[in-house]
Amino acid sequence: MRYSAGMAAVEGARPTGDATSHTEYGILLVDDEEAILESLELTLGTGYRIFTATSAEEGLALLDREDIALVLSDQVMPGMSGVEFFEKVIERNPRAIRMMLTGYADMPALIRAINEGRIYRYIPKPWEPDDLRIAVKRGLEVYELSSENAQLADALAEANERLRAENVYLRREVEARYSFDGIIGDAPAMQKIFDVTEKVAQTDATVLLTGETGTGKDLLARAIHYSGSRKDKKFVAQNCGALPDTLLESELFGHKRGSFTGAHADKLGLFEVADGGTIFLDEIGETEPGMQVRLLRVLQDGEIRPLGSSDTRKVDVRVVAATNCDLKKMVEDGRFRQDLYYRLRVVEIELPPLRERSSDIPAMAHHFLDSSAAKMKRAFVGFSNAAMDRLVGYDWPGNVRELANEIERTAALAGPDETIGLDDLSEHVRGAVVGSGTALGNAAIALASALDAPIEDWDLNRSVDRLKRNMLIRAMREAGSKSGAAERLGIPRQSLQKMVKRLEITEADLEAPAESSPAGGGSSA
Repeated sequence: MRYSAGMAAVEGARPTGDATSHTEYGILLVDDEEAILESLELTLGTGYRIFTATSAEEGLALLDREDIALVLSDQVMPGMSGVEFFEKVIERNPRAIRMMLTGYADMPALIRAINEGRIYRYIPKPWEPDDLRIAVKRGLEVYELSSENAQLADALAEANERLRAENVYLRREVEARYSFDGIIGDAPAMQKIFDVTEKVAQTDATVLLTGETGTGKDLLARAIHYSGSRKDKKFVAQNCGALPDTLLESELFGHKRGSFTGAHADKLGLFEVADGGTIFLDEIGETEPGMQVRLLRVLQDGEIRPLGSSDTRKVDVRVVAATNCDLKKMVEDGRFRQDLYYRLRVVEIELPPLRERSSDIPAMAHHFLDSSAAKMKRAFVGFSNAAMDRLVGYDWPGNVRELANEIERTAALAGPDETIGLDDLSEHVRGAVVGSGTALGNAAIALASALDAPIEDWDLNRSVDRLKRNMLIRAMREAGSKSGAAERLGIPRQSLQKMVKRLEITEADLEAPAESSPAGGGSSA
């Protein structure tokens, strides 16, 4: 066994010094005749790291230790033939280029080497030096190309795995974002909605979401999709009031090329895109009678027909629709098909306006503030009591969407303080007069009346606590529970519990008429 760099040879040694240049490929020569090995070394000349072995066993040992790019072996050797040797070479280094020395008369062995040893080329004996050098050069070019392809394949596999992991992460992130857990709502009205939607999410029933604009119908539709069995398929949404009837038909059902001016190619409709998944039809009450007929056919038969086509196509799509209109009144007025109305409202879920679940506002406001702070790379502790009171007392005609926009605007324009104060809120929110029908409105009226009455106790904290204590006792007596009292007062249940403890309100107080005596102590909440 011998290694040489160019003309030099070192018996039984590994390459050292300049011989280990990273630009040189390793070549293994295997032949049982020393003279042939020397002749091959002289023919190949310099530029390679050449290793020699006089038997297949020695060649395999070298192959285990060295980085070999090309193996040139004789076919006829004692012990192990060239074909058998190449079969073991493939097991150890499948990318190494394999070339065989053979005589023209040894054709059966040559055919076997091509079939089983998968040789790149055979070199006839005696060989032409130039032919040998060219064959080795071409073989190493193939090796270099295969090495680059292997690196690219590894990089592609790594990228695909990373992309798969990212897709899994994004899918889980989307599922978490649009799950019922991601929707803020502790008010009893929202808890009832969650109970219904969690059940309906596990079915394919058509759902109709109703409620004022901005109440979160889109978010609830996505939660229904991502909590059900179709979550791995597509969720697509279309605002039916955003397009005229013809364009909406093309958007939902697709069209054939040439079906109308500008239709230069076939187009898939959203029902086909969402096949196996869910389609969300927002503002369904804005559709024209012709579109209502086509939607009815999808709901009844699961069939669509693209514009300009005579063929129908089957689709398996779950439909979730939403509207801020009174569809029942529209049916009575003849502006909405009754049969479509009943097809859509297999399960109807009405989302309450934000003013009817004001106890959720503090949690929502903090959530939106955290989201805005993260986007703007700012830090906020929270809201002052005055600011939160005003947020809770405002009617929010735009509902959750308006609240989210208000908090984002406030975070963007707030001063360097870490707490959002009353002055940071929009003027229309800051200056809003609390409606007289709310609990806070009643408190404002009571406070205004108290200011006109003779003042018996000039201690502000005791007077405020006395008013709070009476309101809490009355609210809990009339509502029958702390949760109901908290919702009526427009405060979180946890805040009510803290005030009940601080103001020393007992069960006996809830059974007797509300007292007007000073509270047990402590500072104003």
